[in-house]
Amino acid sequence: MPDPTNSAPAPVPEKDSRAERLAAALRENLKRRKAQARAKEQVKGDAGKESG
Repeated sequence: MPDPTNSAPAPVPEKDSRAERLAAALRENLKRRKAQARAKEQVKGDAGKESG
């Protein structure tokens, strides 16, 4: 049977920094996706004005 005292839990600050990095990455991803959606709508709107 393995000794449970040898397996210490991961330090909390490491978990917090990982969560912060993940949150920052998610925010950047959201910003990029919104910018892409705005650009796509602008191109769609410009194409509609030219053909009409």
